[in-house]
Amino acid sequence: MVEPADRPSAAGQRLGAAESFGVSTLEPGMRPPVQPPGRKVSIRVQMLDDTQEVFHVSQRSPGKVLFDLICVHLNLVEGDYFGLEYQDQRKMTVWLDLLKPTLKQIRRPKNTILRFVVKFFPPDHTQLMEELTQYLFALQIKRDLACGNLICNDTSAALMVSHIIQSEIGDFDETQSWQHLLHNKYLPDQDAIRDKITDCHRKHVGQTPAESDYQLLEIARRLEMYGVRQHPAKDREGTKLSLAVAHTGVLVFQGYTKINAFNWSKIRKLSFKRKRFLIKLRADPTQNGHHDTLEFAMASRDCCKIFWKICVEYHAFFRLFEEPKAKPKPILFTRGSSFRFSGRTQKQIIDYVKDSDPKKVPFERKHSKIVSSSSMPHQSSSFRLQVPKESGMSMPIEDRPDSSRQVDLNSTQELPGATSTTNGFHDIPAGPGLDARQNHNGAGSVPNQQFLIPGSPAAEVSPLHLAANGAVNGTVVGVVAPSQLSPLTSPLLTDAGYVRNDEEEEARRKKCPTDKAYFIAKELLTTERTYLKDLQVITEVFQSVAEKDEEVFPASVRTLISSNYDPVHKFHQEFLKEVEQRLTQWESRSNAHIKGDHQRIADVLLKNIHGLRQLTAHLQKHSECLVELERVCRSSRKAEALCRELEQQRVCYLPLYMFLLRPLHRLLHYKLILERLCKHYPPTHDDFRDSRAALADITEMVLQLQGTMMKMENFQKLLELKKDLTGIENLAIPGREFIRLGCLSKLSGKGLQQRMFFLFSDSLVYTSRGMTPSNQFKVHGQLPLYGMTIRESEEEWGVPHSFTLFGQRQSMVVAASCAAEMERWLEDIRMAIDLAEQTNEPDMDLLSTSPSENKLLEDIGAEHESEEEQCGSRSSLERQAQRGNTTVHVCWHRNTSVSMVDFSIAVENQLSGNLLRKFKNSNGWQKLWVVFTNFSLFFYKSHQDDYPLASLPLLGYSVTIPSECENIHKDYVFKLHFKSHVYYFRSESEYTFERWMEVIRSATCSASRTLPSSRKDLY
Repeated sequence: MVEPADRPSAAGQRLGAAESFGVSTLEPGMRPPVQPPGRKVSIRVQMLDDTQEVFHVSQRSPGKVLFDLICVHLNLVEGDYFGLEYQDQRKMTVWLDLLKPTLKQIRRPKNTILRFVVKFFPPDHTQLMEELTQYLFALQIKRDLACGNLICNDTSAALMVSHIIQSEIGDFDETQSWQHLLHNKYLPDQDAIRDKITDCHRKHVGQTPAESDYQLLEIARRLEMYGVRQHPAKDREGTKLSLAVAHTGVLVFQGYTKINAFNWSKIRKLSFKRKRFLIKLRADPTQNGHHDTLEFAMASRDCCKIFWKICVEYHAFFRLFEEPKAKPKPILFTRGSSFRFSGRTQKQIIDYVKDSDPKKVPFERKHSKIVSSSSMPHQSSSFRLQVPKESGMSMPIEDRPDSSRQVDLNSTQELPGATSTTNGFHDIPAGPGLDARQNHNGAGSVPNQQFLIPGSPAAEVSPLHLAANGAVNGTVVGVVAPSQLSPLTSPLLTDAGYVRNDEEEEARRKKCPTDKAYFIAKELLTTERTYLKDLQVITEVFQSVAEKDEEVFPASVRTLISSNYDPVHKFHQEFLKEVEQRLTQWESRSNAHIKGDHQRIADVLLKNIHGLRQLTAHLQKHSECLVELERVCRSSRKAEALCRELEQQRVCYLPLYMFLLRPLHRLLHYKLILERLCKHYPPTHDDFRDSRAALADITEMVLQLQGTMMKMENFQKLLELKKDLTGIENLAIPGREFIRLGCLSKLSGKGLQQRMFFLFSDSLVYTSRGMTPSNQFKVHGQLPLYGMTIRESEEEWGVPHSFTLFGQRQSMVVAASCAAEMERWLEDIRMAIDLAEQTNEPDMDLLSTSPSENKLLEDIGAEHESEEEQCGSRSSLERQAQRGNTTVHVCWHRNTSVSMVDFSIAVENQLSGNLLRKFKNSNGWQKLWVVFTNFSLFFYKSHQDDYPLASLPLLGYSVTIPSECENIHKDYVFKLHFKSHVYYFRSESEYTFERWMEVIRSATCSASRTLPSSRKDLY
């Protein structure tokens, strides 16, 4: 099917990929196209890395077959950005038509070399989902620079070449860099700026090849000549011009200066007549409805037709939602051209990569002399493709030898057992390498920055990922193959090795009490175990870190935290022992004669709540602990770094500051448990009186501490959002409240663009996801709420679920993903506007940006940026820890939103306990200890484990009961479903089944502000 020009090779071998059939870009999910019968001919294709490959196609096969073979050979998913160009018999460079037979276009295939190049240049390279695609784009930029097609000033040229060299030879070494520049030609006049190139290269220390690709594309996309292929023409006066086409429309150049641009929205029709190329513009209401027609003369009719075709394709690719349908052939006469765009549009590519899961096959960077995170042996890739879905190693994790549990992340071996699913997510079964970043003592470490690759295929959200190296700010981080590092981590645990016998399970259940009060008491026990583990993060883990470097954390802060958390921790240790003892007696059959005295739990609660009230003074001091710890981190970079390092440890599966709030949240849980007990017991029951007395005591404590709790929650949320945003200072100021965050599409001249919005009590901030290792969101702008008005504008703009925000300084049209989402945003924004109007005067400088970040807010298309500005665009992001696992990133990838009310409900609805888990196509049930908190399920092998093995973010999931056709013939089973991902969970009783359904629905269904809860109404 395919071979290099001078030696045989298997498909994909040139890029170090597995021998597979890959993915056809024009027919997603298909194998290599079936070719028509007949004699095959050999066609040579020059790739972007300057190698040549030979493909064998049938004489009658269309161009689409050849193009698909190339994409399959490269394992390229986003192939529709590329095309095949060649010189025809007229010595004119033309694109291969994918719908016409190849040999009718290439008359002499033996003497013709096709070039595989980038055809469509998107405005934002972050729209390229795959690292391989970004790498190929970088090769195209490199070629355009060398050929003199990408014209720019010396500063931009030097900076781009420095990134290319960084990706090829690694960190700066004066001798090596100088020799490399002598032997490689990157610019026509390279010698004149060689010193500038080396000076720029010095500043890229530690930058990976993927990061270099990202920075190269970031600079290139701002240049005026980015993606421009000039077509010579003349205007009516005979002035020499050039025409070009871009994602925005048709461009007019004089030399290398753009003198005019015609947006697609203004163009009514494009046509040509003989040598004349015609652009017909829409009527301008200010010019009395006159239709303008612009005329350009080109060298020949063929030149006009070539340019007209690429204009048609650009318009369809960037402006249409789907590939245009073929027109029916006329019976008698034909009029006009039948040419049409063939392939997926940009929207279809993005949707396909997001909604499916093309296999992320490793590839080799041909010119790179350093080990890239994507460079892995051919054998390991083959092994990965042979592993069936949802399969794993049958040996339990803890029984494996250390040699099989540890992986050197600096090696190039890929983790076996990694399989792909749909929707762009990775499911990583537990296997060798699960504890890849764990030493023999189980200590975690900060993730290797080498593998925090911006814009890599890893930048897609995964519903399930292995969590072996710890947690980053809220969700467990998984150890995956380096090229598959994901911003949303939660694993698909293997179902092999942990299958529980159904008969044993049924026998165990029959021995347990069936009273609902028993299961309420058991919920108290299971959640208390989780709560105690959370307290240990502060009393043991954090304090051990703080004591190691006493100069960083002042003694006053360490004393403040230990004196107010240690007594609480000690108290709950004793309380847990009493609850465990009572539950053991409740379940025991040996003391049946005195069972009535032990079938109760409220007396234990009442006794300990009296003891807990004596700790109120300590609980009130917890807000001061949070404020002081934040003050220390703000004033000391070393303290901030230590806290960030702590959050990277596996035991810290939530943001650190959230653990400081746990004691106050636990009071709410006691209150809800006692309310359920009081509702269950009749007034004559022995335990009813104690339940009611304990409920009265805990309610009084909650009311006493509720104000402090709400202020701390808002403060903690602002601090977490500050870590997720770049370009904002002083976010957590007195009086500012967080209200809602989530995805909306912003309407602009480029169409609908996904943006992340953050609604506060005084402003609305909109951002886009950064592709730096920090995964922070880059602020694009803000709208003060003072004086803002809203108008629904679906009919005006023809965009579903859209509304317009009219601010004092600017207006904006945004669209939600659905009607319900739009209603939530409208309700919250209107409420926030009312709050802002109550202030005395508008604050026009709500979220000030630092001078160094101001350049990030401007979408300068200029190449006139200075060298310092270009280098400074990275700011300090690469030095920060990766933040790809927060609720903000889940909302971004699941295209949803959450409010402060939702966070409050999630706090109240925490739950822990054993569940049996089953995959869609597996047979056995796997027993896991499951913790629900922070909109996610965290999976442990048992409640004694210190850190979770896996996590599953629930935003976007639906929870239902399995239907009859699913053949789940068990009681108390609920189903979690998100697109093609299906998981079944089985609980032990009707009460626990209802509780799990209740808390999971609270995470998957956004709450309304009108909920009858005084605590929620205050937000």
